[in-house]
Amino acid sequence: MAFYFVQTPRSCAQEDGSPEVIAADVLIVRPVCLAATIVGSALFLLSLPIAIASKSTSETARKLVGLPARATFTRPLGEMSSLTDR
Repeated sequence: MAFYFVQTPRSCAQEDGSPEVIAADVLIVRPVCLAATIVGSALFLLSLPIAIASKSTSETARKLVGLPARATFTRPLGEMSSLTDR
């Protein structure tokens, strides 16, 4: 009986652009990316003195603000594969 509980669940992979993926993008992924953009912007402002001192301002801004903002505003709707690209 315990054997059934330790098995990994099977997942159904969906293609980018399918109606299910677009719905998940609109309802779940975009709001999370927007929240990450807002939190990343606040963290960037807090880390700005250290980033200026270490001359890593552009890299810090790209990681904390640019990547989440791109995932929120410029990524095509339903394209999840670009979320893993760095």
